[in-house]
Amino acid sequence: MIGYVTLGSNDIEKAAGFYDELLALIGAKRFMENEKFIAWTVSPTTPALSVTKPYDGNAATVGNGVMVALAVDSTAKVDALHAKALELGGTDEGAPGPRGEGFYAAYFRDLDGNKLNAFCMG
Repeated sequence: MIGYVTLGSNDIEKAAGFYDELLALIGAKRFMENEKFIAWTVSPTTPALSVTKPYDGNAATVGNGVMVALAVDSTAKVDALHAKALELGGTDEGAPGPRGEGFYAAYFRDLDGNKLNAFCMG
C-alpha cells in the first residue's frame, strides 16, 4: 500500500551519506536522484525511502509523531541498523529489544532529526 516515504533534509549530501551506509545493511541502494531528491529501495517494485529539500524552499523540520518503519527479517538486522545509525551520527530513541509479543524493534533519529524504526516480526 505504501509506495515511498519522503523525509525532509536541509543537507542532501550529508543525508545521502547517512542513508547510503545505513540502508546498504539491508540491501537498499539509490534508484532515483536529482539535486534535490534521492530515493533508496531494495527493488523498484517495493516501497522506497527518500530524502528531499522541501519544495516550498523553507527549512526542513521534523514532523511531530511522524516515523518511518523499516521492516527487516531478523533481530540481528534490527540491531545492526540501530548501531550503524548511531555510528553515523544519528541519535538513540530506543535501544533494540522486544516490544510486546512477536515484535522486535529499535528506534533512532537521522542527522536531520527524522525518527525511524527498524523492526521484525516473529
